[in-house]
This record gives sequence, structure tokens and C-alpha cells, in this order.
Amino acid sequence: MKKLLNTLYVTTQGAYLSQEGETVRVRVEKETLLQLPIHTLSGIVCFGRVSCSPFLLGMCAERGVGVSFLTVNGRFLARVQGAVSGNVLLRRQQYRWADDETRSADLARSVLVGKIANCRTVLRRALRDHREKTGGDDLENAAVRLRFSLEQLPAASSLDTLRGLEGDAAGTYFAVFNHLITAQKDDFHFHDRSRRPPLDKVNCLLSFVYTLLMHDVRSALETVGLDPAVGFLHRDRPGRASLALDVMEEFRPVLADRLALSLINLGVVKGNGFRQAETGGVTMEPDTRKAVLVAYQKRKQEVINHPFLNEKVEIGLLPFAQALLLARYVRGDLDGYPPFIWR
Repeated sequence: MKKLLNTLYVTTQGAYLSQEGETVRVRVEKETLLQLPIHTLSGIVCFGRVSCSPFLLGMCAERGVGVSFLTVNGRFLARVQGAVSGNVLLRRQQYRWADDETRSADLARSVLVGKIANCRTVLRRALRDHREKTGGDDLENAAVRLRFSLEQLPAASSLDTLRGLEGDAAGTYFAVFNHLITAQKDDFHFHDRSRRPPLDKVNCLLSFVYTLLMHDVRSALETVGLDPAVGFLHRDRPGRASLALDVMEEFRPVLADRLALSLINLGVVKGNGFRQAETGGVTMEPDTRKAVLVAYQKRKQEVINHPFLNEKVEIGLLPFAQALLLARYVRGDLDGYPPFIWR
């Protein structure tokens, strides 16, 4: 359980939430683990096998406290909200901002600061920990170019310019990505990014982890009341969760790329755990997919210090923290959107 930005996240399986006077009581096997005044909460998020009493749901509806239910893996299921909801106001403001070129560029710039800074940190961590196993000079040069891209972001006033900078930074980052693979080089080689279908084992692994991350970010946005389909950096397209793609950009290097690299470098996944179709696309064998899912869930349980909130947060709750910060910015409670920057 974690209270974060006035939202209670309940991840303990079998937990039961009930009303006790003006408080929310959390019990597991008749033992009270937590009791919080209702007026201190703006939302409750329940993961997996967590249940709530009807009286608590009624009190939350009356007090404007949204209750969201997600699967244990973080897929959004439903949200219980009272008759009067601020979500419509939040979403209308989101839609206005998405139609405003200046507002969209400001948010896109913040997202790209997080993405490029985190890409650079991944390269610098590799240099620090495995310089003798990596192309040190190439990684150093790439880190310098990414720093130059970061320095150019403040002066970029249009979305097209920002997208150009993002493309250049992504090209720089993935050009040296193969240096980050320090084991199983015969089985895992990265040349460039390929999708739909992925054409090699590394791209297959990256695409699968990106899909898991996308589901988590989309659920987080749904939970706080934002529309995942209406983005700022990524524009509207039928069937695409553009805002989820925006927010997940800052997490790709830290949560997805590093996990994929660890799975390869530590030998958790093997070359024979993939198969190539006649069309050239590469897919995972069931055992490999299971190993990736287990590793992803373990990774989400690790705890880090959130750089903006300055408090301990489970990695699995980072998308929810960023979604809350974004919602607060759109509402006008924050002067800017603080992206997640890995330290």
C-alpha cells in the first residue's frame, strides 16, 4: 500500500476496504493495516483481488473520491465515481490544450527532456559499469550528442522542430544500442529499430516490453481521468493511445530498454527462445514470454526515490505518479509538468 499525492494505492492481495466513521480502513484477514481520514484522499486505486464495502463506495462517491479497479498487472478495469465529477472539466481542458500549438509544444518539450535525459543516463551508466565491454568512445560521443539535443530543446518552439530533435536523439541513441549488449553477442545483435513485425530478437524483446509499459501508462491515465487517446507530442490517430505514447517516452529508456538489456546480458532469455516466421518477423516462445513477464513484474516491485516528489515509490507506481502530476498541471495546480528524470 502506498499513499501518493493524496491517492491510496492498494496492492496487497486479499485486502478489504471499508468505512469506519469518516475514515477508510484497510484490513487483511481481519487485521487493520491502515486507516486514513476520507478528507485526505482524492482517489483510491485497487490492484487485483482487492474489494470495497458498498458503504465505503457510497461515501467515496459523496465526497468526490474516485475508486479505480485494475488487474494485478495494472490493466484498467473500471472506475467508480459519484454523480458530480471533475473528470469532464479535466478532459475538456486537455482537449483545449491539445488543440493549442503552444500548449502542446510546451508539454511535448517537457516529455522530451525526460526521454533524452534518461537515454543519456542509460549510456553513461553503461560507460561507468561496463566500459571495458562496450564501445566506450562511441558511447561517449553519443552521450555528448544527446546533451547537445537537450540544450536545443528550450529554443524549439514548434512541434515539428521538437519532433525533429526527438528523431535525431533517437537515431543517436539506437545507433550505439548494440554496444549495450555485453553477452550472447552471437544470438542477440541490434542493427536498428524495426516494428510490425520486429525483424530480430532484440527488437522483438523491446516491442514486447514496450507493449507492457504502454498498458500500464494507459491504465494510469484512465485512473486519474485523462483521455489516453488525446496527446500532445503524438497527434490524434484512430485506435492510437497518443497521450499514453507521450507519457511513456520518459519511461522507455529506464523501464523498458534497461530491462531488455538485463534479460539478455544476464542470460535470463536465450537465443533459442525466439522463432522467425517465413515473413521475417520474430516472435517469442511461450517460456521466453513468461520469463519476461515475471522479470517485468519483479522490476515493478523495486523501490526508488522519485526525483520530484522526493519520496520512495515503487517503480510500478511511477506511471501513476506522472499521470497525477500531469493531471494537476492540466488543472492548473502546477506551473509545469515535471517529467520523470532518472538519477
